[in-house]
Amino acid sequence: MTTTMHDDPNERDYTWPTADSTRAPFWVFSDPKIYEEEQEKIFRGKVWNFLCLEVDIPNAGDYRAATVGEIPVIVTRGEDGSINAMVNRCAHKGALVCLKKSDNVNKLICVYHAWTYNLDGSLSAVAFRNGLRGQGGMPEDFDVKNHRLQKLRVETFCGMIFGTFSEETPPIETYLGPAMAPFIQRNLGRPLKVLGTHSQIIRNNWKLYAENLRDSYHATLLHTFYTSFKVNRLDMDGGVTLADKGWHHISFARRAKLQEDAEYSAAKIHSASYDSNLAGPELLQAWDEFDDGITHSIQTIFPTLCIQFTLNSLAIRFFAPRDVDETELNWIFLGYERDTPEQTEMRVVQSNLTGAAGLVSLEDGCINEFVQRGTRRSPEASSFMEMGGRQVASVPAGRATETAVRGFWQGYREIMGIQAEAAE
Repeated sequence: MTTTMHDDPNERDYTWPTADSTRAPFWVFSDPKIYEEEQEKIFRGKVWNFLCLEVDIPNAGDYRAATVGEIPVIVTRGEDGSINAMVNRCAHKGALVCLKKSDNVNKLICVYHAWTYNLDGSLSAVAFRNGLRGQGGMPEDFDVKNHRLQKLRVETFCGMIFGTFSEETPPIETYLGPAMAPFIQRNLGRPLKVLGTHSQIIRNNWKLYAENLRDSYHATLLHTFYTSFKVNRLDMDGGVTLADKGWHHISFARRAKLQEDAEYSAAKIHSASYDSNLAGPELLQAWDEFDDGITHSIQTIFPTLCIQFTLNSLAIRFFAPRDVDETELNWIFLGYERDTPEQTEMRVVQSNLTGAAGLVSLEDGCINEFVQRGTRRSPEASSFMEMGGRQVASVPAGRATETAVRGFWQGYREIMGIQAEAAE
């Protein structure tokens, strides 16, 4: 099967090259029309978007700026303790209302014309509503109840705040499903504290990063530190768990159950021993935190959330499209309120493994740009994703597979309504 393409994106035939999800056409990473449709069908559609953490807004009057796709959003803590999310766009002229990343306020006031909103987004006051000296002002039928900041539905799960524009989006725990929710509770199901944050701009389409997070077998090849110091290798005991629809996934490994495979030596895959000289050997020291023995996990929630656990470093990654070939990536490094000072220090030290300049994740900041550059002028070509087979299914043992990447594209196509081209 082939996909019919044209030079003009407006004339492009948006069909998938195969009936399954073993291919992704390269136009999906660089076509501006598809990018615009994603803003509506995905980010304004029936998905839950991660907004921020509950610990980001602990007190009444706290707010936090966020985004859903390219849409600016404000998350507030009301006087009654309620959590609200609204589009950060004044109902008058459309200006941003909140200009800081976070703050504590009594009211939300637009600097342009001083339209004033309550913490739930309802309009409370308009400057010169009654005019001045009998002149001007709003019409007599103007009612503040008819003008407010656009609301999002909000739900919380394990300290995370999610928002959606759709009334049809199922409850968050249903959206996550029975395979995903318990693992989030494993990692985040106790009081959290923020240890630090990173953010960076990466020069690639957002879906390339979504693929990267689900690609469990590139870590052995791209991330030399992982393999050289035996933090995460494919010859460790591990597997891949997919949600029912394949949209979300968990990739996991158990460091203590490494059985070194001859494939590593034969292929000369970063074969430095664990005893290699490391100036800070404490970086790799860890304590057993969970009974399941899992020492490395990557969990993705469609469309743009990742929860990671490496040794004892716990972090949330979330990313947002900024243009068809630009993505903003954010990292929140976490600990637990119950941690001892020594445990907190160990988590902080291990945070150097990941983040914008992490010893492990540094390469991801550029590799997806290489894909963007390599594919943007070849929209008629497609990627090839048959590692581990062609199915979209969990893999209880083994991570040399692209099953989770195929799962992402299965979910993406369902939401976007992109059908496979009929066989000739």
